[in-house]
Amino acid sequence: MFENFLIREDSLRNECRGGHVIGFTLAVRNANYRGVYLSLHNGYYLAVDDVEYPVEAQTFEINGRGPRTFEELRGAVWEHWDFDDEAILHVGLPGGLTPGWHRIRFQQSVLAAYGYQPTDEEWVRNPPRPGSGAGSEKSPHIVTYEVALTEKGSD
Repeated sequence: MFENFLIREDSLRNECRGGHVIGFTLAVRNANYRGVYLSLHNGYYLAVDDVEYPVEAQTFEINGRGPRTFEELRGAVWEHWDFDDEAILHVGLPGGLTPGWHRIRFQQSVLAAYGYQPTDEEWVRNPPRPGSGAGSEKSPHIVTYEVALTEKGSD
């Protein structure tokens, strides 16, 4: 249910640094009404116009702190992402996206939120790939959004 509202539709922007477009960003929400500790957040399955962007190309910005990799977030065991708080997903893509409409396929991956599960120990050692269905928790389906990029981006 919540997975239909995980991307703020007017948030797609190219990201610039030093006068160069280095990628794009999206404002994202949490699918779990209880929120999650950041160490449980495993990244996203993300495809834009049928091009997949792996977790390694993604960084995550929340709680007033700059973008961090999902590997860095694994150590954020006391930092919480509340349900109502918006975060920014940064995706590395030199040159960014072209202005206009883009088809985004998206799924959040959160390892566990309700106590011990049989998969917990394995997922700590070897987290599942987002989009595999494993760890999808409150967002069990890959959801498709049609989102417009209207700005080239700025520093």
